[in-house]
Amino acid sequence: MRLKDKVCIVTGAASGLGYGIAKRYVAEGAKVVIADLKDDAASAAAAELTEMGPGEAIGIAMDVTSEDAVNQGVAEVAAKWGRVDVLVSNAGIQIVHRIEDFPFADWKKMLAIHLDGAFLTTKACIPLMQKQGGGSIIYMGSVHSKEASELKSAYVTAKHGLLGLARTVAKEGGAHSIRSNVICPGFVRTPLVEKQIPEQAKTLGISEEDVVKKVMLGQTVDGEFTTIEDVAETALFFAAFESNALTGQSITVSHGWHIE
Repeated sequence: MRLKDKVCIVTGAASGLGYGIAKRYVAEGAKVVIADLKDDAASAAAAELTEMGPGEAIGIAMDVTSEDAVNQGVAEVAAKWGRVDVLVSNAGIQIVHRIEDFPFADWKKMLAIHLDGAFLTTKACIPLMQKQGGGSIIYMGSVHSKEASELKSAYVTAKHGLLGLARTVAKEGGAHSIRSNVICPGFVRTPLVEKQIPEQAKTLGISEEDVVKKVMLGQTVDGEFTTIEDVAETALFFAAFESNALTGQSITVSHGWHIE
């Protein structure tokens, strides 16, 4: 078990990618914190994962855009388990509009959840990682950390920003054996992506089938969605890597949607 007794916080983990990562970590023996905006959903997800074992999970309410909420949540984890070995900053949403139609409030909301959330959770966890002599911070980027698409100005901006944050954390954290990396998935058929299909079809004036085949999967090598399991396996690799040899990097998991 590569993460036996490691304490791992995963934000936005009551469902979707976060839940898949948390499930993989528990299977590797980790003590996982399901940090989610909805306390009841976080607790239910944690109970499911603990039953699966061999690791265990707890659920806590966390609004990643609130410094007080983040600090309180991380303090709860430290009080219970005494450390934080892995942070997965995964919480995110999607809002799509053309730039000229993008409400400024929605722009700010997108950046707050993706970027402020990543910064605040990182800031709260770093002192614990420094004290214990190391840790791994993993940001959930996207192929849109490397490229752009129509209708996603806020999302693309936020995901690009995570690369800069990760690289800076890697530079500052190296002396304390704190690693920082970014996972950049292609389209994963989560509820977040399902919601985008009719929205993009309406805005672009094409069918939902064409959104899937041409917009989402047209640039892949095989016309396949990336799976939650693909992303979770990458998150395990970053979490379990033991040295600073792998830090400040990004891995694209996208069936070739983006190749560099």
